[in-house]
Amino acid sequence: MIEDPPLITFRRPSRRPTPDELARLEGTPTGFVVDALGGRGALDARIKPVVPGQAAFCGVALPCQAGPSDNLAVFASLQFLQPGDVIVAAADGHLASSITGDLLLGMARNLGARAFVTDGAVRDVAGIEAVGLPCFAAGVTPNSPARNGPGLVGLPAVIGGVAVAAGDIVVGDADGVVVVPYERIGEVIERLAAVRRAEADLDSKVKAGLGLPDFVARTLEGRMREV
Repeated sequence: MIEDPPLITFRRPSRRPTPDELARLEGTPTGFVVDALGGRGALDARIKPVVPGQAAFCGVALPCQAGPSDNLAVFASLQFLQPGDVIVAAADGHLASSITGDLLLGMARNLGARAFVTDGAVRDVAGIEAVGLPCFAAGVTPNSPARNGPGLVGLPAVIGGVAVAAGDIVVGDADGVVVVPYERIGEVIERLAAVRRAEADLDSKVKAGLGLPDFVARTLEGRMREV
């Protein structure tokens, strides 16, 4: 028999990206960030903006593990929230009840939150739109959660198939959400220059009438068979 766990286990964030690092990723399309990460890093495709017009954000991850049908950890995360943070709430993909609504998001906004992301469900869509805080979720349901715990705040979590830790950079737009691990922030920023150049070059060629890219022709040369 094990002892009952504490209601909340927490770790105070000990690392944080610099303002310059955040500024250099601000406004970057999530597709560009993924390319700079080597093709991965986006959360499950079901996690999308609840209000499509309120999608773009870039901030610092504050993860919490709430578990299904419980949002005590989300409330507890407010104690550790710093301006510019993104609450990333893992709910184990549970969609039968919401993990937050407009009032909790309003509190987070008042404390300086940049966005809210969950692999669970949320409710009060009209209220969320009025709050104006970018909110990403895997679903919407009116069902309400309990506040019983146990939960984790500030410790690593897995959400939408991607590991997230405090101090990671989280970027979102209409396409979805991408996590940039703290240890790879400098690498991603450096690679983004080449990604932007390649995208701009191909975009200009498409607008000029490009049909079949050269790299496709080269890849397929001598490797196609007519039947």
